[in-house]
Amino acid sequence: GAWRQRLALACAIVHEPPMLFLDEPTAGVDPISRREFWNLIYELASQDVSVLATTHYMDEAEFCNIIGMMYGGRLIALSDVDTLKASMKGLLEIDCDAPDRAEALASVFPGVIDAALHGILLHLTVDDPQRKEPLVDMLAREGIHIWRAESVQPSLEDVFVSLVEAQYRAQIREAIE
Repeated sequence: GAWRQRLALACAIVHEPPMLFLDEPTAGVDPISRREFWNLIYELASQDVSVLATTHYMDEAEFCNIIGMMYGGRLIALSDVDTLKASMKGLLEIDCDAPDRAEALASVFPGVIDAALHGILLHLTVDDPQRKEPLVDMLAREGIHIWRAESVQPSLEDVFVSLVEAQYRAQIREAIE
């Protein structure tokens, strides 16, 4: 794993190229080696080496200047991290005593685009963050105890999933029409 990737990276940079193309350079590499790889990649980038890297690890993509997200062989987004995150509608995170039930109820609530469990927390993508209070009130009326409900900054994974689901919904609408 890590030794093969290290050798491949060493071969790629030995001649000091002005641009480096890396296809999932840390796939199958342990977390410590992954960090070492990215430290080296950041060091190269700071020395004016342009780096184009593919990765399926969204935490790695968080450190890139420009991100292109692909789905189904098509580019579905191209921007910097902050712009991609800001483009996502509201994201609410709810900590409650019955997340499965809350997910089912919230998924049909007006303005909820997506409802998904993230461990024991419920993540809701909404068309307007102002929907939080009416949503929390509805869940409370249904007997669900809410410990915390707040707007949260989406991760790149949240953004990607949201974009993919939007593509999927568009394909469904297109097929119906």
